[in-house]
Amino acid sequence: MTIEDIRAEVCDLHRHLTRWGLVTWTAGNVSARVPGEDLLVIKPSGVEYDSLTPKSMVVCDLDGNLVEGEHSPSSDTASHAYVYRHMPEVNGVVHTHSPYATAWAARGEPIPCSITAMADEFGGDIPVGPFALIGSDDIGRGIVETLRGSRSPAVLMRQHGPFTIGPTAKAAVKAAVMCEDVARTLHLARQLGPVDRLPATAVDRLFDRYQNVYGQPLMEGHQ
Repeated sequence: MTIEDIRAEVCDLHRHLTRWGLVTWTAGNVSARVPGEDLLVIKPSGVEYDSLTPKSMVVCDLDGNLVEGEHSPSSDTASHAYVYRHMPEVNGVVHTHSPYATAWAARGEPIPCSITAMADEFGGDIPVGPFALIGSDDIGRGIVETLRGSRSPAVLMRQHGPFTIGPTAKAAVKAAVMCEDVARTLHLARQLGPVDRLPATAVDRLFDRYQNVYGQPLMEGHQ
């Protein structure tokens, strides 16, 4: 993919954030690593979603410096860049302020793995990362420290909101959608009374099935 292809893809993926109610006004962002380059593509800062175009997406290096674009990059760029520098398997990062997941983050409470959909997608609880201020790579450090070695592609940064990662930008967006969905479901369940976690053995089996069996088999030569 060329940088222009990635700009178009990143721009298009932002529609899922508004479609699923994960963001308000100009908050939130999607980024993607540029394969084979020490570069990333990310949403510009403070631009309304309806105004986003492929051309308005900005290209930055992995230190968060602007390389190409007509706008200033997202205020979360340094955090995204830190993740890409320290987690080479990650090719997409998403940040939202989706209300239910952010409510769990405000409490500083992990979302317990109590339903099969959580075991499938997250392989356990969705963990809480440390509180950190925007403007440096401190949030990125917290994301890496919390998710390194974890099966979860999502972290609730304390009193801030969810960040998700993935092998592709689309996978990171899916994780953001699913994070909000299970955050809402578990919140509703707890209004009815105590909620039990799934047994660890069941979580392992569900995660393995979903990651390795679920869906359509890949045709030879296609991904």
